[in-house]
Amino acid sequence: MTALFEYRYTVSPNDIDGMGHANNVSYVRWMQDAAVAHSQERGWNSARYREIDAAWVARTHFIEYLQPTFDGDEIVVLTWISDLKKISSRRKYKMVRLADQTVLATAETNWAFISLSKQSPQRIPPEVAESFEILAEADEP
Repeated sequence: MTALFEYRYTVSPNDIDGMGHANNVSYVRWMQDAAVAHSQERGWNSARYREIDAAWVARTHFIEYLQPTFDGDEIVVLTWISDLKKISSRRKYKMVRLADQTVLATAETNWAFISLSKQSPQRIPPEVAESFEILAEADEP
């Protein structure tokens, strides 16, 4: 198991705003898509989370936009877990344009683990926590 996950995406016309580059909302969607794909790759799809009456919900997002990206750009969203606590986890992201390796944005999300039926935080079960490796800050890309 490796701690770093790569989610590849080609920027589409639907991502582009009135300024001619990818809209802020697209970056948040790419972050979520990368997180979901990483979880699925580790064996935790939405059906499996429902089986244990649980889900992850975003509590906060932080994004630092560094360079614009445009229609047709192929990007990679690198994502990893930087900490895993009793009921929350911090996931980090680095978005890179593949053609020239330009870093487009860095970001993080604080995710909370909740009970679906109670709609309240719950402890992350060992079987979920053990499915993800923590990437130490010194090893971050």
